[in-house]
Amino acid sequence: MTQAVQAYSYAGPSALADGRLGLSTSGGTALSGPQAHPRFFSGLLTHAAPAAAGLLAVADVALTRYHQPRPGWTRDPVVTCDGGRLRFESFSACGGVYARLDVLELDGDVLDRGTTNVDVNGPLRESLARVGGRDPLHLGVGPDELTVTTLDGAVVEKKVPLPSRWLRGFAEVQVIAAGFDLRAELTGPHAVRFLRSLPKAARATVWAVPAGRDLRLSSAHAPGGVCLSGAGRVATLLPLLRFAKALRVYGPSDGSSTSGAWELELPGMRYTLAVSPEPWRGFSGEGAVLADLATDEAADDADVVGMLLNFEPSVELGLLADRSGLPIERVRAALTQLGTAGRVGYDLHEAAHFHRELPYDRAQVAELNPRLTAARALAESDAVRLNGDVAHVTTDGGVRQVHLADGSCTCPWWFDHRGSRGPCKHVLAARIVARVAIEVPS
Repeated sequence: MTQAVQAYSYAGPSALADGRLGLSTSGGTALSGPQAHPRFFSGLLTHAAPAAAGLLAVADVALTRYHQPRPGWTRDPVVTCDGGRLRFESFSACGGVYARLDVLELDGDVLDRGTTNVDVNGPLRESLARVGGRDPLHLGVGPDELTVTTLDGAVVEKKVPLPSRWLRGFAEVQVIAAGFDLRAELTGPHAVRFLRSLPKAARATVWAVPAGRDLRLSSAHAPGGVCLSGAGRVATLLPLLRFAKALRVYGPSDGSSTSGAWELELPGMRYTLAVSPEPWRGFSGEGAVLADLATDEAADDADVVGMLLNFEPSVELGLLADRSGLPIERVRAALTQLGTAGRVGYDLHEAAHFHRELPYDRAQVAELNPRLTAARALAESDAVRLNGDVAHVTTDGGVRQVHLADGSCTCPWWFDHRGSRGPCKHVLAARIVARVAIEVPS
């Protein structure tokens, strides 16, 4: 498995003491420019207990490998400050679970806007688990707020591998989530009862089916239902139930039983958990971004759109289209391209993208899409022959016939997945060649 190495360097460890939570930051991008240890916020979290529990839940996902569990996963969560909220994000080791805590009510000073990693160490996790009561919690995101002064100059450095599937997952999940609709909303008591009714078996597969103002469990697909494959993967929701005001369930707008997302409304914040279609199937394999990445114009458009982003809490497609002079569809494709570099996420509650800057190289991540790399190689090697709406693609395994209109192919990949995991390399190659033929007619 292809891996990059991410180096975290913190001025000191994050700590919680005497009602003051200091989150140490690693390198990141801010409006003020690149920062080794950016400072984003200093102020109060009015709802201390749910904030501590939510941050711990995000950290738990970052430490967990749900499929074939094994130790060794040490990646740190990411935080983005957009001026009005803090978004904490993480991804599981297996690439099949994405978590985000949106802290919506900030009472204090926003010092800068941007994105960075935050240190969540063992002692801090233990301290967060003990937070309770109604007292507000003072939060500092940045090195000047560290509360443990006995460790003066104690630099914390971590070097961890970032597997290719994990990097690609950050791109895939925001594209997949953009195709979700709200399928059900439960009030606090109903939400608690439903989540506690989920089977305890970690690998159990169930469907959550709307039933009036409630949800019922089904062992088979039902109209309007949202699939939860691997019920144990939503375990981080359970410690938050004592704070839950509502539960919202999102699923594919076409009603298909694939991945889904679960959102808990908490006092002053929201916790979102997105799960892939199967425990063994990470978001990185879904191929949702490939059609957009295959266009030559997407990279150029992404440069234009990227310059217009300003760490907004919500990216408005119409406004970006007006400011960039690009049609909506090209703006959407440009956001997908930006997503491959971790520069945008998707907020289901607001049905909108948001700007962030993850510390990963866009070109490197784009190269980690093997189907797209293979498709470009086929296109460049003159392996594609067009005949109207049909293309013949010559490969080592034989000639594959592609129908451009519906994106079908005679290869084993299409036979197995029928387009449910994105286009195969032959379809991508045919579309690349067909696009060139239109742009440069013979």
